[in-house]
Amino acid sequence: MLQNNIIDGRNIAEIIHAETVQRINKLKSQDINPGLAFIRVGEDPASKVYVSMKEKMCLRLGISSKVFVLEETTPENIVLDLIQKLNNDNTIHGILVQAPLPSHINQAKVFSTVNPDKDVDGFHPVNFGKLLLGDDSGFIPCTPAGIHELLLRSNIKISGAEVVVLGRGNIVGKPVAAILMQKHKNANATVTICHSKTKNIEDHCRRADILIAAIGVPLFVKSDMVKPGATVIDVGVNRIPDPSAKNGYRLVGDVDFDSVKNIAGKITPNPGGVGPMTIAMLMRNTVIAAEKQTLKH
Repeated sequence: MLQNNIIDGRNIAEIIHAETVQRINKLKSQDINPGLAFIRVGEDPASKVYVSMKEKMCLRLGISSKVFVLEETTPENIVLDLIQKLNNDNTIHGILVQAPLPSHINQAKVFSTVNPDKDVDGFHPVNFGKLLLGDDSGFIPCTPAGIHELLLRSNIKISGAEVVVLGRGNIVGKPVAAILMQKHKNANATVTICHSKTKNIEDHCRRADILIAAIGVPLFVKSDMVKPGATVIDVGVNRIPDPSAKNGYRLVGDVDFDSVKNIAGKITPNPGGVGPMTIAMLMRNTVIAAEKQTLKH
């Protein structure tokens, strides 16, 4: 039983999936089958899990998917050649290269090789630039887009809100700040980004109406760092040792949920908060890509 201040990401993701299925059915009625390609290089355990989850969701919703698994030692040019091949394949509407990539491969080069029209992860410099410019014709990275949807669909007031983002990464911190600061009816927040060099980080947190934790430090946000009634979004996925667990560890977020839930006005659980939304936005982006490419041809 969820308490009433919990933002249920699983439930909201299901609502978005239902909307996405309607769009997929409309495309299929026009003989268009949305297609998504996954590229995984190496055997990173987390990457294997993430790609498998996304693949299963494609199957469930009716998106055709192809998974390309390359060995850890695969040269960069082979990865780039595969991306170019998929760029030119009209049955593939979205391309996702699962990060992290092996150290000998330039991640930025790989992301920028994906056709921006197929960049459903939103990491191509063109799409990132569009986000900063407030041009909504590009793709927005899935986790930040999911956070935005969680706020909107939970009726959290964003306009005029003080938002504090913990973390300045390219995957969550920077793009979510860009989304929420836009001159847009669903944004207009005042955004502060905090990071490892921020002084008096607790003071910044206590000022936040909306606190987004994506700093990668287990249980970093404690109850005394949260303004009573604030909305707290926990993006973190961290392993901590747990002798009582079967595999010797458990996953926790960046927020000390048990202490913060009694202070926060609204809070995401972890798991079951941001994670399901990331996949929901990827599926939606893939369908948008198929719709747009259909119009172009």
